[in-house]
Amino acid sequence: MRPFQLDVPESQLEDLRQRIAATRWSPDVPGIGWERGVPREYLEKLADYWRTGYDWRAVEARLNAIPQYVTEIDGANVHFVHVRSPEPNATPLIVTHGWPGSFVEFLDVIGPLTDPVAHGGGPDEAFHLVIPAIPGFGFSGPLPEAGWTVARIAKAWAELMRRLGYERYGAQGGDFGSVISLELGRVDPEHVIGVHSNMLAVFPSGDPAELADLSEQDQARLGRLARFDTEDSGYLKLLSTRPQTPAYALNDSPVGQLAWIVERFKEWTTPDGVPEDVLDRDALLTNVMIYWLTGTAGSSGHLYYEVLDQQKQQMSAQSAGMLEGHRELPLTVPVGVAVFPNDCFLPIRRLADRDIETIVHWHEFDRGGHFPAMEVPDLYVDEVRTFFHSL
Repeated sequence: MRPFQLDVPESQLEDLRQRIAATRWSPDVPGIGWERGVPREYLEKLADYWRTGYDWRAVEARLNAIPQYVTEIDGANVHFVHVRSPEPNATPLIVTHGWPGSFVEFLDVIGPLTDPVAHGGGPDEAFHLVIPAIPGFGFSGPLPEAGWTVARIAKAWAELMRRLGYERYGAQGGDFGSVISLELGRVDPEHVIGVHSNMLAVFPSGDPAELADLSEQDQARLGRLARFDTEDSGYLKLLSTRPQTPAYALNDSPVGQLAWIVERFKEWTTPDGVPEDVLDRDALLTNVMIYWLTGTAGSSGHLYYEVLDQQKQQMSAQSAGMLEGHRELPLTVPVGVAVFPNDCFLPIRRLADRDIETIVHWHEFDRGGHFPAMEVPDLYVDEVRTFFHSL
């Protein structure tokens, strides 16, 4: 494991500023707001601030103050943050981001989670934090090969925690981080004490009986899921089928990359506002910078393809009778679920219990969205402390 420090050449930052200044702006339709995508007026102002006001060097210094490392696991480069708590009996916890996120999501919660005494908590609420970048994302760099499925990533995380000397640890995540953390609980149950998800994806099976007598709230969630499929999942369908094609545009145009990510942040945090209503503008841009500086706009999207490809293979094998008697590894560790109201879709408890029999904690919040560690760090910290302290 090698220590990692950021030192972006000034020529790379100047290239970014020149590309933003030379943007060939697309005209938009006046008066439609966000209905058909990111409005030009909003994006121009944000891009201008990115070019003239955003201070990467200050951000770089802040990031370099956090212990970071890189290592190779199963042929892939893995970048990770590793902050040990001053409390000797702290609980090891591996936290995984999703798309289009990064370890930047968790900057404001590292202190409270690792040193709770200094942030109003008790010593028994402390964590040793490990925050890796998924292979193909951020400073883990582009993928070395195809085949980096959720299961392969989970096995890599188990190996990472073994190398760090953690025999018992928790796992937490949202978006892909949730799926990976749950899979980690399946592949390494001897060492995982529990899994916490802040975005649990559960879907109807097609059996009408399981949707009978749904509450009004759950009916609304079912409708929200349908709207996500018809109106909000264009990015998902593109990345899960042809991730390489949009990669060329995103990797060439910083404003294109900005719009691609900002739209997700808007839809999944504050549907009726703009991201800066609930997020720090510099934090938002730093997350975009991670993708831009590392050229991982394309490779990060390939995880969607891997997930869909694996589903296709399983369905094909099942139809051919090859999966007879096969059963997915059971999830036997305790699971906690946090539901934040502005997330892209919200889980129905009945369906969650159908899929996961070990849910022991369920907490619904009245604020927050897809990136709670950035939006509502106070709630996120309390939630993570509460769940793992209960174990």
